[in-house]
Amino acid sequence: MTKFKRFLSFAVFTLSFVAAGSLASAADSPVAVAEKPATASNAATASAPQPPSAQEQRVLRHAVFFSFKPSSSQQDIDAVVKAFVALPAKIDSIVDFQWGVNNSPEGLDDGFTHCFLLSFADEAGRDKYLPHPAHKAFGNTLRPHMKDVFVIDYWGLDDADDDQGDDNDDDEELKHAVFFKFKDDASKADVKKVEQAFAALPAKIDSITEFEWGTNNSPETHDDGFTHCFMVTFADDAGRAKYLPHPDHQAFVEVLKPILDKVRVLDFTSK
Repeated sequence: MTKFKRFLSFAVFTLSFVAAGSLASAADSPVAVAEKPATASNAATASAPQPPSAQEQRVLRHAVFFSFKPSSSQQDIDAVVKAFVALPAKIDSIVDFQWGVNNSPEGLDDGFTHCFLLSFADEAGRDKYLPHPAHKAFGNTLRPHMKDVFVIDYWGLDDADDDQGDDNDDDEELKHAVFFKFKDDASKADVKKVEQAFAALPAKIDSITEFEWGTNNSPETHDDGFTHCFMVTFADDAGRAKYLPHPDHQAFVEVLKPILDKVRVLDFTSK
């Protein structure tokens, strides 16, 4: 198990958008990659620049989710997981790696069961990872058993200074990954209201221990049209149980619903 990095200090909430990362070829990915057409939803999420201080601390998150074929045995699935978990030791551009099995009580996972969250220092790290022979070999292990894949990349914040002297970096924590696809006619102003309302929740709900968000910049076409990722962290199930019915969370949902096309949620206890 690799060392877990703390994502975000709650003294400051940085609302940021990002541009798409550099493209990888179809041959470089475990699954085929095609060009992504422009859509109205993508246009509605045009990015604004981050403050320089935030840019200095950015890390590139690569969130990957799998569903497996019914014919695949637990032994087959375990072999896929083992192969993925082995990649950080083979590809040095992976600076952080977490994974777990979906345990969301909300029923919004669309059948995805396994969650992996990789981090790179920058686009160059991702560019090294995608075509790497070890990554390609993992793809060969995965393909016979994969039913579907969902991939979202986004810029998160890495508080490296906060890791120094932290004796609890290897503690398990509950990740709550939320993805939004907005209606094609959603305005930039309305999307921004949703972003701001979600980013305000950590100040209102004390069971949120970490929070970060960003817009998708994956060069792979496995995002299913989702444009926004919000990664909320709790210490445990009790933290999530406090968050979901919390009045401030319910108020946020009311801001979201008028422009929401689709939501996907996967939770996992990080390993």
